[in-house]
Amino acid sequence: MSGATHLTAPGARLHDRAAELAAVARLSAPAGTGACGILFVTGGPGEGRSALLARAADGFPGAAHRIAAPGHRTPWSGARALFAALAPGAPDARRALRTARGEDGVAAAVSGLLGDLPVLVCLDDLHLWDAHSRAALAAAWRRGRHGPRWLVSAARHHRLPEVPEAETVRLGRLGPEGARALLGDLCGPPPAPPVARRLVEEAAGHPGVLVAAVRRLAPAQLAGAAPLPEPPVDGAVLTEVYGGFLERLPADSRRLLTVVALAGRAGEEGAVTAARRLPGVAVDAVLDGARAAGAPVEPLDGLVADGLLRRADGLLRFEDPFLGRAVLASAPVSRHRGARRTGAPRPARTASALVRGERHRADRLGPPAAVRALTPVVRGRSHLVRGLAALADGPVMDAHEALLRAAELLRDRAPAEASDARFLAMEAAWAGGDVGACLAALGCGGEAGGTERDFLDGLGAALAVRLDEARPALARVVARDGAEDDPRLLLRAGSAALVLGDTAAAARIHARALARARAEHRTALLPRALEHLAYAELRDGRYGRAARTAREGLAAAELTGQRNAAAHQHAVLALAASVAGDGPAVAEHAGLALGTARPHGLAQAATLAEWALARDELGRGLAAQAAARLAPLVRAGPRGGHFALRMLVVPCFVEAAVASGRAAEAGAAAGEYAVWAAQGVDGPAPALLARCRALLAQGPAGGEGEGAAYWFGEAVRRHDGCGNDFERARTLLAYGTWLRRRRRPGAARGPLRDALVTFERAAADGWADRARSELRATGGAGGGAADRTAWGLLTPQQQRIARLAAQGATNREIADRLTLSPRTVDHHLRGVFARLGIRSRVELPGMARPDPPAPAQEGGTEAKGLVSSRARRSAGSS
Repeated sequence: MSGATHLTAPGARLHDRAAELAAVARLSAPAGTGACGILFVTGGPGEGRSALLARAADGFPGAAHRIAAPGHRTPWSGARALFAALAPGAPDARRALRTARGEDGVAAAVSGLLGDLPVLVCLDDLHLWDAHSRAALAAAWRRGRHGPRWLVSAARHHRLPEVPEAETVRLGRLGPEGARALLGDLCGPPPAPPVARRLVEEAAGHPGVLVAAVRRLAPAQLAGAAPLPEPPVDGAVLTEVYGGFLERLPADSRRLLTVVALAGRAGEEGAVTAARRLPGVAVDAVLDGARAAGAPVEPLDGLVADGLLRRADGLLRFEDPFLGRAVLASAPVSRHRGARRTGAPRPARTASALVRGERHRADRLGPPAAVRALTPVVRGRSHLVRGLAALADGPVMDAHEALLRAAELLRDRAPAEASDARFLAMEAAWAGGDVGACLAALGCGGEAGGTERDFLDGLGAALAVRLDEARPALARVVARDGAEDDPRLLLRAGSAALVLGDTAAAARIHARALARARAEHRTALLPRALEHLAYAELRDGRYGRAARTAREGLAAAELTGQRNAAAHQHAVLALAASVAGDGPAVAEHAGLALGTARPHGLAQAATLAEWALARDELGRGLAAQAAARLAPLVRAGPRGGHFALRMLVVPCFVEAAVASGRAAEAGAAAGEYAVWAAQGVDGPAPALLARCRALLAQGPAGGEGEGAAYWFGEAVRRHDGCGNDFERARTLLAYGTWLRRRRRPGAARGPLRDALVTFERAAADGWADRARSELRATGGAGGGAADRTAWGLLTPQQQRIARLAAQGATNREIADRLTLSPRTVDHHLRGVFARLGIRSRVELPGMARPDPPAPAQEGGTEAKGLVSSRARRSAGSS
């Protein structure tokens, strides 16, 4: 029961912290009085590091800034958080950070930002900052004693940087008087004396444990009218205090800590009290168990060096008894009373099972009899939870196995949960690119009927390439989407639409699933719904919408800790950036996607990210590099690309391969693509196949015959009926380029102008530059209106950004206004400066032209009549 109704907010008083407050006072002393410039404060979870920082900031005579650890662990995220907190409105400071190179560069930027002002910078949780930012801060601290004062907190086990003259204080536990004083601050009215004595004894001077223990007590319990829980400091209290600390430890370290805790528990007699440590466990027992499972034992030395474990006389024990009990509380075996009755497992066997990583969070650590006594529903739900965790942030094929087992156990007893587990197992296998595993998940449907039966049969037939059998069943699933309100069922209907090649219906259905998930406040489901929607919009050629959806999905995934979904969203953002020609954004998002996709086996996200990198290389004229990157993606088999994306990548590979002299490989890939295109599961495929044949007919040198002209004409004609204006513009660019090289500049200008306008409307600057260059080579104007000044050389997107910048808008404000990323805005502004021959935005007001008057026409669209209707509709695709 919560005690929130009778707890008073802790005041500013700090008890038993005289030495620490004296060190803070020395830090606050005026310069020239021997004061030290930096103070490190270390302590364990809940020992009051943040409270000391707050007290120091409140009492500092000058300006003080409290800065928490940043939420993202990407390189320089800590430095960005520091600059955002210290100078939120200072673009010059943020620019200094962007242009800084290495640790010394950031150190100089920090010093330049703060100068010699009387400022106290309080950095909390240094151990949670990324390594790049910690190194840059250490370099700034070593530059000298001038500048701001620094008060930095870190976990007790964190190795602090070596900074000359820095002072370090280590927080300890409270004495009895201090604990009673803290208890008086927490409670009003004061608790009954016997209750106070018991709480002070159980908390053993740990302020965080005392606060957490009091927080859950009811007024009657504090008054002594109702009994206290037994024990007052139990696993729930310790998990509240130590849970975040344990979660941030490396997985191998957590496993070894659990081994030591469980082995000590196996040898204990009687209850463990706050004053007792878990009994020591033989080092050899832990090491033998680890070696038997082939797991690394190296983390053990680090845990001892960091002070989390103590090794003496061949035994290991926890330095902090509360930490050992918190580790036990996080192990499911500690909560199984049946395991206690039948006897705990031997330490070596427990260690072996744990470090192996197989089901170490479920009932497998208990005795076999206790495991067999659990009902199939309990075991099935345990597998379901484990599978969901791995699907969110772990190897997806591990998730597949756990979810498949859950579906089997729940099939006859909880059919709705079994259906979810089966679908999620298929999703895990799909993300991993394993067709056989997908079929295994679909084949355990048992007695499923109705929509689920159609989905299982239709998708199974599609994966087995029996499309005539798959289409009717999947079409029934899509047709019934209007009768579904459950977002999970809508996600299945959207997936069926994608398999049928109906990308517009897939986007519409997934948008409905997202709306339902939001209406029902299903936060954990939002990343999946946004992931499905972003991919559907990407397949439909709506790259701008896909990017917006992916950015929202990325935020939702990071909020809920679903790194696998975040990797997929990064891959979508990389592909969208490759359309815009934003090379830095492509590299950033693709790198982040691959950083998770490779270790977790996310074949789909990895293929999308590599495809994005290759499209960016192709857009920059690096055809040979793009062809080398794409060749493995179009290859069949376990070492090739994702089975559902392989054919989608072929047109890009053919273009790169032809341009780099790999015509034979391009021809073989195009032949396989022709068979796939004939199946009718992708709308743009016939047009893209015609473009591939045109490129193959012209050859690497531009070709001499008219076969290419025929196929280019066929490609343009087929594009008009299948959507995806960006791919149509790429076909027009290739066609116009071929015509120009055949010395037919007059015929080339029409396709090139049409391509240029489409690229400009899609903000595809890299591709627009190529089209503009080809158009100028024909002797035609470089696109746009009759303005032949430097301003007229800018693309419409660059002109919009330049106008806003000239009005004083920041990159972030421009990005929000135009629904772009700040990185894309910065990329465009660099191009603007280069074309206008200026060095900074302060020169823009004298160069910017006013917005042209909007023509009076239906819908207010621009440039009506300048291009064909297909090019005008390209605005919707972006």
